[in-house]
Amino acid sequence: MNQTWQFRRTEAQISTSLLIRGGRVIDPANDFDGAADVLIIDGKIAAVKPDIKFSAHHEYDAAGKLVVPGLIDMHVHLREPGQEAKEDFLSGSKAAVAGGFTTVATMPNTSPTVDNAALVRSMVKRAQEVGIINIKIIGAVTKGRKGQELAEMRDMLSAGAVAFSDDGSFDDNAKIFLNALDYLHDTGKVIICHEEETSLVAEGVMNEGKRSALLGLKGRPTVAEDIAVARDALLAEYTGGRVHIAHISSARAVDIVRDAKRRGVKITAEVTPQHLTMTEDLVNPADSSTKINPPLRTQADCDACLKGLLDGTIDAIVTDHSPHAPEEKDREYIYAPSGFPGLETSVGVLFTELYHAGKIDLRTLISKMTAEPAKIFGLDAGTLSIDASADITIIDPELVWTVDAKNFYTRGSHSPFVGRKLKGRVVATIVRGNLMKLNQW
Repeated sequence: MNQTWQFRRTEAQISTSLLIRGGRVIDPANDFDGAADVLIIDGKIAAVKPDIKFSAHHEYDAAGKLVVPGLIDMHVHLREPGQEAKEDFLSGSKAAVAGGFTTVATMPNTSPTVDNAALVRSMVKRAQEVGIINIKIIGAVTKGRKGQELAEMRDMLSAGAVAFSDDGSFDDNAKIFLNALDYLHDTGKVIICHEEETSLVAEGVMNEGKRSALLGLKGRPTVAEDIAVARDALLAEYTGGRVHIAHISSARAVDIVRDAKRRGVKITAEVTPQHLTMTEDLVNPADSSTKINPPLRTQADCDACLKGLLDGTIDAIVTDHSPHAPEEKDREYIYAPSGFPGLETSVGVLFTELYHAGKIDLRTLISKMTAEPAKIFGLDAGTLSIDASADITIIDPELVWTVDAKNFYTRGSHSPFVGRKLKGRVVATIVRGNLMKLNQW
């Protein structure tokens, strides 16, 4: 353990306090895993140690449960501005709380695109007004995400953007992408890269292979992802800039990132629960919930992604939460938009398919959803350190439940996990010391 846990202030100075008793505390940022109580005072972590003697205003019995830093998701689509019929900051925040996420970052592929400082400032203000969780803003790399002219990323950085991405689009022009890496080089900020060589995926709706041929659906080949990841790894190496590979899904792409890291390239990567646990065999043309981008791949790709997660090649788990209005997804597979909501099912899927299946240990799983994304993006989050903001997630690893879209807080209802029985669920989310109760809204 890297620090001495202690009380932050005396009881006489208390204004509000919450004591979480008897849980298994897992805090990868501080190399701590053990039975302990957690004391929160005035929205800050005051102590983490066994059998705290303190008369708090409120207590939470966490016996048999996991107490971890608030989960972080640096790849969500909250759809503001301009697409509020799909989701907005309030509905997305509620979904995040239900899923145990206390910090999320929203992507800029909105209408209009988040590509200027004025828009970033307005979104930061909007996030503060909603105030349910910590919402971070990601700005676009190019104006309109068109890949033709750099956006004013430094202005957006000053306005509060935490990273940059043209997510949903691959930046085809290598020179412009190189300029973007140079432009941000001395800031230490990350460009999040959507990796699919555009010319190879046009009109494709699922992974290219035997399954797509059988179903008569146009495919998106893994080599499109591999080429894009290789190019951006080389450009990061050449410039010394930082790239982060979004929703990696290809076995070869994982190898490319692994090799780049060995060479000292400033490259990180993320993976989604769906690309860890689902394959193209689940694609059903009558059910557009499985249409995502990048598409569901083969079992070999899933296995490679899991291996990359375990050996440190892949640094973070994200949901790529992408809700759509029901009428949009209720269309033929080839016409329906890609994506589904993931904030409320992520923990259940990961615990069921990975932890309970013996494929990953809890320490690694929690680290990939807390400490590691916080480190990549320079966030003051993902830790239970003394005086840190009391953002905490409490998980019952044994709770069995069935996914029901009627109980979702997100506005998106089309999920491939609907009807699935899962084991492991978030039972409490604490944001800035406040025990959140969704029914209060």
